[in-house]
Amino acid sequence: MNEPITYHSQGLYVIIENREIENPTLGYLTRKDTEVKNKTPAPIQITAEQILHEARERQEAEIRPPKQKITDPTELNEYRLCKRKDFEDLIRHVRWNIGIWIKYTQWEES
Repeated sequence: MNEPITYHSQGLYVIIENREIENPTLGYLTRKDTEVKNKTPAPIQITAEQILHEARERQEAEIRPPKQKITDPTELNEYRLCKRKDFEDLIRHVRWNIGIWIKYTQWEES
């Protein structure tokens, strides 16, 4: 009897019993599984440009918060407090991102 074949490839151990040795990096797919079965051209050809155009048409509009008009000092203080909290939460979550620190300091200077 044939013993199972064990070989190592790119950190993966594969045991194959009485079969052809398959490529472990393909997730046990054989060449036959990955071949294109129907090679005839489609009756209607579509370009990449058409695909991108359709994708843009189907996208939903970007939702933006309404612009705020600050009329008195209390609203300004509330806005600044909220903005500081947002920046500090971002910094707490992504402390290593220097870009957030820079944006926060630029905002504080303005």
